[in-house]
Parts: sequence; C-alpha cells; structure tokens
Amino acid sequence: MAGCTSRCKQGVIKLIQSLQRLVSGTLTKDKIDDELEMTMVCHRPEGLDQLEAQTNFTKPELQILYRGFKNECPSGVVNEETFKHIYAQFFPHGDASMYAHYLFNAFDTTKNGSIKFRDFVMGLSTLLRGTLREKLEWTFHLYDINRDGYINREEMTEIVRAIYDMMGKYTYPALKGDVPQQHVDAFFQKMDKNKDGVVTLDEFIIACQEDETMMRSMQLFENVM
Repeated sequence: MAGCTSRCKQGVIKLIQSLQRLVSGTLTKDKIDDELEMTMVCHRPEGLDQLEAQTNFTKPELQILYRGFKNECPSGVVNEETFKHIYAQFFPHGDASMYAHYLFNAFDTTKNGSIKFRDFVMGLSTLLRGTLREKLEWTFHLYDINRDGYINREEMTEIVRAIYDMMGKYTYPALKGDVPQQHVDAFFQKMDKNKDGVVTLDEFIIACQEDETMMRSMQLFENVM
C-alpha cells in the first residue's frame, strides 16, 4: 500500500511537470507524438471526447495527463494525504498542509474524499486556460469553505493564514500575528460593497477586476503551476 502511495505521488508530480511544459509550449509536437504513442498502448481516459469538449485541453494533452495518473497510480484517484505530500514539495520552507486541504476540497467536486482524473483536469483547465471570470469563479469557491455562496471574514481569514503558513519565511521574515487579519480587513473594505459582512460572487469578481494587486493575491495557485 505504501509503495502504491509513493508511486502515485511520483506519478502526479510527473503529470504536473508535463502540464507545465504543455502550457509553456516547451513540449514540442514531436515530443507530444512520442508521449502519445506510449500513452495509446494502455491508457485512454473514458469519455475522452466529452473531456475535450468540456476542457481547454486537446486529446493528445488529455491522454498524456491521463497517463500520469494511471501509469503510477492504477487506482486513478488521489486522496487528501497524497495531495498534501505532493503540494508540500512546492513549498519546502513553509507548512502547506492547510492550504492543500482547502485546495483539495475545491478539486474534490463530488466530496467523496478523493480526486479523480476528471476532477483534476476540469479544475486545471479552468485555472490555467479558463477565462478571467472562470478563474475568479473557481477561486471564489475555494474561499467559500462552507459552500453557502458567500465568503465571510472567518473563511477568508482561514485561507489567508493558510497561505502565509505555506509561503513560510519567503513571505514574512518577522510576521506579526495580526497581519493576516489586517489583509482580510483590507480585502473586505474593497469587496464588501454593501457592508453586510459577507462577499458575494459578483462583489468578489468586480473587486478583483478593479484591483490588479487583489487579482494577483486571489490567484496564488496559478503561480505554483
């Protein structure tokens, strides 16, 4: 079991590395053809045509990404513990466990405690190649921890603290305990237009579109990928 978990972690890391090359354009057509030839031998995601229609990835890209799941993790799913271990490797100087927890929940759209290939690809498609509004909608749902359609101060504080913990010493050499709360107060000052104590999706999108600094703050996950 431990061996399978280890292989699964390695496989998803390989998947992310392949995805980086696909997005950046450094994975050439010849390389895609080579990868695809190996992929076609054993691995073809179910509903490939449907996934291509629903995401911003091509068939060759989807097949390469699928191989990253099935080659190293035959179960085809990633649980939260594995996801946390993978994510921690991107932030060795901080504690990424809580942010990874919230991120995992955002990918786990069926709320069954695991991320399937479809869940992962749908989320990545939005974050990496979606429209600005689609990216902001996804990010809003990440912050909306209890899924009630609003972001309250407690939810935003939890996410902001998790981000600070994850970034570690690179974010704050000497962070005072009230700094995350100060940032939340500043966010709410700009976002909560009607001052009712919660932020709606429309308020969130409008505030981010009007403030470039806030936009970058809300899209931290893209920097990881």
